[in-house]
Amino acid sequence: MSLLREEDRQTLIREFEGLTRSVQLLFFSRETDCTHCGETRQVLDELSGLSERITVKEVSFEEERETAGKYRIDKVPAIVVSDENGTDTGVRFFGIPAGYEFVSLVGAVKDAGSGAVELSPAVQEQVRRIEDPVHIQVFVTPSCPYCPAAVRLAHQMALINPNITADMVEATEFPQLAQRYNVRGVPRSVVNDDYPIEGAVPEQAFLDTVLRALGKAETPMQMAEQA
Repeated sequence: MSLLREEDRQTLIREFEGLTRSVQLLFFSRETDCTHCGETRQVLDELSGLSERITVKEVSFEEERETAGKYRIDKVPAIVVSDENGTDTGVRFFGIPAGYEFVSLVGAVKDAGSGAVELSPAVQEQVRRIEDPVHIQVFVTPSCPYCPAAVRLAHQMALINPNITADMVEATEFPQLAQRYNVRGVPRSVVNDDYPIEGAVPEQAFLDTVLRALGKAETPMQMAEQA
């Protein structure tokens, strides 16, 4: 049984006609002890059937440890958004991208496949200047209507700077991780393990937390003075 209604399929087909680059979705799964791997596989199969520019490559988490290590995958189901050659974009999904998070997956494919992001020019400039590793985890649930905005913001930062890795983490699938990061409501984003962001905040406020995590907080005025 299809997960997508025919009406939604046709809408997505039209949206994906704007892709100018091929996108490969690396799907990390395992046959046992993975409740949502089968459902995630179906989501990806249906999505890839909507455009010739979208492909899915399934990777066995158990049998291909070297590949999992290369992309720093430590739990499944996991999706890495890459180009057609497998070059990493820094965009990750941990857990099934269902409900509102299907919107996040569609957004990630569109952004990676078009090379365009919606961040303001000022924020893009600051993001591109980041030279240190940044790891952003955005905790979500499929029923949260505010979560896709936070996820896409983090993902777009990763898309324009290879030093940034941004994960969508489905909180109910990884309860121990959610407990570790004190997730009591979603979206809750955590930068470099220690700097939390509550809710879906404006892009500059989100970036300010990233810069604080690096000890390099700058204001737009300071940026202008340095230009």
